Amino acid sequence: MTVLRLARSELKRMTGGLLPKLTIIALAMVPLLYGAVYLYANWDPYSNLDQIDAALVVEDTGATSGDGTQLHAGQDVADSLIDGHVFNWQPVDSAEKADEGVSSGKYAFALKIPKDFSANLASPGSFDAASQAMLNVTTNDANNYLLSTIVDKLTTAVHSSVAKEVGEETANQLLTGFGTIHTQMVKAADGAGQLSDGVTKLHDGTVTLHDGTTQLSSGAGELYGGQLKLRDGANQLNAGAAQLSDGLGQLEDKTASLPADSQKLADGAAQVAAGNATLNTKVQDVVGQLNAADQGLRNRVVESNSRLMAAGIITQAQADSILADFDAAAASGPVADARAKIQSDAAQIQQLADGSAAVSAGAAKLAASTPALTGAISQASAGADQLHTGSSALAAGEQSAVDGAAKLAEGARTLDGGAAQLEDGAATAAGGAGTLASELAKGAGKVPNPDDAQKDSLAKVMADPVAVSNVSQAKAGSYGAGLAPFFLTLALWIGIFMLIQAMRPVTQRALASNAPSWKIAVGGWLPFLAVSVVQASLLTLVVDLALGLDPAHPVLMWLFMLAASMAFSAIIQGIVALLGSPGKLVVLILLVLQLVSSGGTFPWQTTPQPLHVVHEVLPMGYVVTGMRHLIYGADLSMILPTVAGLLGYTVLGAALSTLAVHKHKFWTLKSLKPEIAV
Repeated sequence: MTVLRLARSELKRMTGGLLPKLTIIALAMVPLLYGAVYLYANWDPYSNLDQIDAALVVEDTGATSGDGTQLHAGQDVADSLIDGHVFNWQPVDSAEKADEGVSSGKYAFALKIPKDFSANLASPGSFDAASQAMLNVTTNDANNYLLSTIVDKLTTAVHSSVAKEVGEETANQLLTGFGTIHTQMVKAADGAGQLSDGVTKLHDGTVTLHDGTTQLSSGAGELYGGQLKLRDGANQLNAGAAQLSDGLGQLEDKTASLPADSQKLADGAAQVAAGNATLNTKVQDVVGQLNAADQGLRNRVVESNSRLMAAGIITQAQADSILADFDAAAASGPVADARAKIQSDAAQIQQLADGSAAVSAGAAKLAASTPALTGAISQASAGADQLHTGSSALAAGEQSAVDGAAKLAEGARTLDGGAAQLEDGAATAAGGAGTLASELAKGAGKVPNPDDAQKDSLAKVMADPVAVSNVSQAKAGSYGAGLAPFFLTLALWIGIFMLIQAMRPVTQRALASNAPSWKIAVGGWLPFLAVSVVQASLLTLVVDLALGLDPAHPVLMWLFMLAASMAFSAIIQGIVALLGSPGKLVVLILLVLQLVSSGGTFPWQTTPQPLHVVHEVLPMGYVVTGMRHLIYGADLSMILPTVAGLLGYTVLGAALSTLAVHKHKFWTLKSLKPEIAV
């Protein structure tokens, strides 16, 4: 008895009448129920989400942004959702009605936009009242569990879109602030340049003043020498009264303008003191303005950091670091040196102003004393006789004049020294003002001043700094295509399992023959293989042509399914042949184990650890993986090892069937009357 005769005998028995033929046809169609019909029902469910009613509640009252623009973000989001037609959005006028509709099943879920949505989106423009904008979603797993996951993805997409748009606006305002800082620093640099020019002119004036005070000091020295000579002449008065009368007449003529000259000196000294006081006031004002500018710049850095933190761009630690760097830069470097120099010069100018005031007071005293001197000379000239008798009093008066001239000379020297200090201080102030102007100009160049195009580009990057470039090496065309490898493999196993309900794994006639065990085993398996090949071929044709699976390698996929049918039929036939009716339960248990361990839906690595062993041992997981590579067009290097593994499972099934034949050739009472038959 040959293998083919044994197989033909079983097939002839199964096709001996109309009903057996119909049975074989029905069994061949079984995989279509699991593979084709299920895939047809779930081929592309996401394209039909617009058939699902969803409640949309818009309570947003709008808001006004920082630049005065009217913001209606809630209505904009609602319009975008409705125009997108992802769901069949149903506008509802209150949140309570929407929640009631979700509870009753009228709506699958509800999306509610609260009344403060736009106001909260605009709130980052105010540091005192920043709040998150909320989107309220109501779901009910009693309506559908997976729908909650789909809604989560939808709301996440809405959140990302709105956050990106608002982030761009916030970043744009921040960059505009940098431009404002740049403009103000340029103005400050211009002001410092003007200050430098003014201080340079002041220095030129102090040079002229110093020259004048030097001449004044020289003239006062000459006056002092003349007073000494006058005193000597007074001592010689007793020797020649006539000569004294003439000399006093000359002296009266020469000293007639002395009160006016000394008054001019006093007036000039007062003007110098007033000018120095005005200069001191302006310099002190400059110092105050520099300190105020420094504090203003620091306040702007603090405000910018706060906006960045509110937008989520930087952290508190980064903001503290930026402020610390600014303080460190302000406390050191050329600008800080220039500021310290100006403050030092301001102190010197203060001293100069005080010295000028002292000189002015001395000159005023001198101007007040010179009229008495000239009056005495006039009296001496008018009363030559009295001069003769009062020569001693005249000598004393001359001594007073000498002392006054000495004081005048000393005051002139002090004034000259103060003018020299004023000249040095003005020179230093001019250099410091020039350095300040230069450093402010450099600082303004380092502060960003982006144009509109740059602001738009930078704002987009700051609002959405990370983009994902998703490269799919192999991609399923639809949800049904993603499930196809699992359900096609499952359909093959179930189809062969149904064959065992109507076909005998080994015939009693074959067992009664004297044919070798392996021939009987193979002859019992071939009918299962033949029908399973038909099942696999029909299933392939239906999913490719009717459903439009469009696999990357259609012929290879069909051959691979034939190889899987070969392995599955051998294992199932061998187990049932060896164990009999209990073997059908074993095959069912193997089906359940492979359902949960093959990784048909979730990755098999996510299953509990004991199921990992099941995945490694049983064939369905390998078939699912191979089908994915063939359908989606992935790397085919693993197909040949998988086919070799399926051949190994086929050999294992044949070995089990051969063992069953060898075992059942020996008849027992249990063989004639089994304990259970299914």
